Amino acid sequence: MASSVNPTVRRRRLGQELRRLRELKGMTAEEVAERLLVSQSKISRLENGRRSISQRDVRDLCGVYEVEDQRIVDSLMEMARDSRQQGWWHTFGDIPYSVYIGLETDAESLRVYEPQLVTGLLQTPAYAEALVRGALPETSTAEIEKRVRVRMRRQERITAETNPLRLWVVLDEAALCRVVGSKLVMREQLEHLIEMSQLPHVTVQVLPFEAGAHPGLNGQYAILEFTDAADSSVVYLEGVTSDLYLEKAPDVQRYAVMYEHLRAQSLNVEQSRHVIAEAAKAYAE
Repeated sequence: MASSVNPTVRRRRLGQELRRLRELKGMTAEEVAERLLVSQSKISRLENGRRSISQRDVRDLCGVYEVEDQRIVDSLMEMARDSRQQGWWHTFGDIPYSVYIGLETDAESLRVYEPQLVTGLLQTPAYAEALVRGALPETSTAEIEKRVRVRMRRQERITAETNPLRLWVVLDEAALCRVVGSKLVMREQLEHLIEMSQLPHVTVQVLPFEAGAHPGLNGQYAILEFTDAADSSVVYLEGVTSDLYLEKAPDVQRYAVMYEHLRAQSLNVEQSRHVIAEAAKAYAE
């Protein structure tokens, strides 16, 4: 059964704390790995939160770091126990981007740049289905349906009555022109996009073709920010076979600055709605 505890965030917080303890001890990941007779990659995966952490791992690491305060050990052990629980997304089975879903579920705000498509959190079911079917042509119908259900479930963060996700989307004009599914699907999708953009916590800007060269030419990315100061911001880069998560402050800052430039080069909110509305009308003809 899925838990209200977010295991992804628990693993991340625990990993950050274990890294802090290692650095206080003045040890490298390689030295810790040698002491515990494990691979250095295991220590790295534990610290970056990409791997489940057992209570035994915590106990062994606390021993290496000579943590004497039992309250700290107990707190870390509890976090390890929580990190092995299941989030709501686990009920859907194997999901390739489950780490991202875990972060998105707990994020306070999300800034997204999309160069080709309407972002997942603002997609209609028909658009999402056509998109998955076209992007993954060898995927079974059952898998397509599962991915669409997961996407719709993720969208509950946007419509939540309490603490909804603050979403800012910069959408390249190309996304309005690329026909996904059919003209009818596109018209409904763009009308939905306009409706969602009127929510007080959702901002949608269109980056017009006239902007020319811009900082987003390297592709899609998202910046996730969290309420808890202990959780650093994350830049998410989606890949075909694997995804990349950037957490180092200089990397996050660089993408944040790029995003500010994208917002500045985009149409304002009202202009963006007008462009989207005109594109929707064109699909009705």
